[in-house]
Amino acid sequence: MKKKFGPALQGLRDVWQDPSIRLQILLALAAVCAGFILQLSEGEWLAVLLACGLVIAAEILNTCVERLCNLYTEEDNAGIRIIKDLAAAAVLCAAFAALAAALVILAHHI
Repeated sequence: MKKKFGPALQGLRDVWQDPSIRLQILLALAAVCAGFILQLSEGEWLAVLLACGLVIAAEILNTCVERLCNLYTEEDNAGIRIIKDLAAAAVLCAAFAALAAALVILAHHI
């Protein structure tokens, strides 16, 4: 078990070192706190937790792409810039979807 989950657990420890990922985790915790205050239904909790998880996972993958690209070159490279921009766009899409879910849930509670 340790061989299977050890690297993943180390990765979770490493995640906290990245400011972008740490910000997403803190925003997810704020969303969870808001969920308790609003007394969300089971379906609403499902949407919030899935949205938070997807945004954090997208940010982790974006960070991986950036670091891999930086191993290749740190010089200005048009191809690398496009790759990094695409990875960042994935995070933005996930964040927009999470925001849309939050707005739908908030509209129901206001």
